[in-house]
Amino acid sequence: MWIMISGPYRSGAAGESDRSANLLAMNRAALAVFRLGHIPIIGVNMALPVIGAAGSQSYDELMMPISLALADRCDAVLRVGGYSVGADEEVERFRTSGKPVFTSIEEIPAR
Repeated sequence: MWIMISGPYRSGAAGESDRSANLLAMNRAALAVFRLGHIPIIGVNMALPVIGAAGSQSYDELMMPISLALADRCDAVLRVGGYSVGADEEVERFRTSGKPVFTSIEEIPAR
């Protein structure tokens, strides 16, 4: 399965070190998903290079549209971390479409 890793990036982050820690948590979850035999997808990892090319003023224009487009193409989602409006919006996409929503790595079957 292609499994989106959804969690906070900017939400609750006081600065760059918090955003980096949030992204590291998602990347670690992605590694665990990969080791179960699935393909992990993180919207932030796809969007940030595009935002970097467009300039930081384009964050709101690009982040969620890119992340939600990826969500539509994934088979399931793993929700990690704490409060995040964006992550919750991604998860809702999966629920609405009837796709699996996992809340822990232990819920994901090995391939």
